[in-house]
Amino acid sequence: MLWPLFPAFFSLAVVVLHRLLPAREVVGYVTDSSGSKLRYRLNGLFVFALVVGAWAAACHFELLAWDAFFVHRWALALGACVFGLLFSAAIVLPVKPVKGVLADFYLGRLPNPQWQRIDAKMALYLIGATLLELNLLSFAAYHRAAHADDPSPGVSLYVGLFTFFLCEYLFFEEVHLYTYDFMAERVGFKLGWGCLVFYPYFYAVGLWTTAELPNPHTPTPLLMLSAAMFFGGWVLSRGANLQKYTFKRNPEAKAFGLLNPRPLSAGGRHVLTGGFWGLSRHINYLGELLMASGLALSLGYPTHLGPWLYPLYYLALLIPRQLADDRRCAEKYGPLWAEYVKRVPSRIIPYVY
Repeated sequence: MLWPLFPAFFSLAVVVLHRLLPAREVVGYVTDSSGSKLRYRLNGLFVFALVVGAWAAACHFELLAWDAFFVHRWALALGACVFGLLFSAAIVLPVKPVKGVLADFYLGRLPNPQWQRIDAKMALYLIGATLLELNLLSFAAYHRAAHADDPSPGVSLYVGLFTFFLCEYLFFEEVHLYTYDFMAERVGFKLGWGCLVFYPYFYAVGLWTTAELPNPHTPTPLLMLSAAMFFGGWVLSRGANLQKYTFKRNPEAKAFGLLNPRPLSAGGRHVLTGGFWGLSRHINYLGELLMASGLALSLGYPTHLGPWLYPLYYLALLIPRQLADDRRCAEKYGPLWAEYVKRVPSRIIPYVY
């Protein structure tokens, strides 16, 4: 097989499935140039399950080795890198400039491109999530085969937690239509190359760097702590995003029937200040950092840098994003945002930052 070509064909297959399989159609939060809200087809979890099932069947009938994606990981990553660059150029360069060539190539020019009822952002995240899952499963298969006499339970925990993360992300597809990525970012190298290359390959860096290592015999209490840290972060991240989703649809509604939004309102604009968002202005970012740290901890290699590159990446990503989002909100909401900052001074970590 020409492994470097696989990422491009895989991406095309996922897009075709996304377009042809039954989907739920919803109206999102962002609007097009005419002021109409964009519509989206949501069937990510269906596509994800079908592709993973097809991969498992191919491996079971020995059409593909269980560990093939690990054995050929460098060729696959190289092919994805080239494909990601070509995609970025194709979606950016034909469009009218926004800033400069380099800035436009990196950040993009089109805010929400859609073709034939396919949303580019939705398709990119679906491709990245599905290929990441196959990488995780294949990397874990390599580890179990290489250390069949003493496999690491931390590897199984890592894959289990990450699989939960990917499945629940796709289950809550509609909620993500109300997040920063869909509301504020354009489609360029950052989002395109990021979803086609960085997402499926770097996010698996924990197993990429440890699959060949022997079982570290991580104590059970430490494995339990990693799971607790992961699910604690999930409660913060998912709870905050669900509350914001509820608020965007109805500023007076109590999230989960319990959390008072305590909105600040003026001139038809509303700022959520209660519940999770009364803890810090970006409490969901803290949740994502905790989930990433729990995943790294589950592998049980405290002196090995590889697994910790994932939470370090989130730290480098989310702090600049928090600063940019605060600036954007200050411009959009004016005095309302200034009042929110007074009420909730913590940016990400309550009482710390």
